[in-house]
Amino acid sequence: MESTGQIIYGRRPVEEAERGRRRVRRVYRSPDTSAEELERLCGSPDHQGVVAEADPYPYADPRALLGREGALLVALDQVQDPRNLGAVCRSAEFAGAAGVVVPERRSAEVTAVACKTSAGAVEHLDIAHVRNLAAWLAEAKAAGFWIWGADAKAEQAPWDVDLGGPTVLVFGGEGKGLRPRVASACDGLVALPRGGRVESLNVSAAASALLFEAARQR
Repeated sequence: MESTGQIIYGRRPVEEAERGRRRVRRVYRSPDTSAEELERLCGSPDHQGVVAEADPYPYADPRALLGREGALLVALDQVQDPRNLGAVCRSAEFAGAAGVVVPERRSAEVTAVACKTSAGAVEHLDIAHVRNLAAWLAEAKAAGFWIWGADAKAEQAPWDVDLGGPTVLVFGGEGKGLRPRVASACDGLVALPRGGRVESLNVSAAASALLFEAARQR
């Protein structure tokens, strides 16, 4: 049975989808289509006058990501808010990361909300599903990657470790952080030094900081 496709919305997400890997089947724009109809189509008032129907999102092969020499990758351990997924993907694509890996279960999908928050970055970034994140991290380690997990209680800062070679940065889900098995699959844990009173950063903010530290080292 043919898939019904995916609705995406917003000027930049639709523009990037038209430049990306999947087929955009139809675009609805104001004033040809009313604002009320656009909101009905996408389920959000944040459409910026543009809604499109595209092919389903093309998830990447997680093992193929490990074949990229010297790659910088991101792994998200049960990040469930599609806005956080989208924000991480936006930073990852801008920083030059090769891809993002997420578990198949208890994790955000590349939804219209994720597309919107990423400003269309998901259209150019390889995002892969894995059944077992800890097992995939073991494969990454065997392939020569260094695995660094973000943990607010870690003693090392990201600029005190080598992020210049093949690297996977691992970030935990909202509120819970890294699961013990995932944390134990890492070569080490790093934390951004705290200078204020709040205990931790949002996962997308932490990911952005670590991604650009890795980019700086490269």
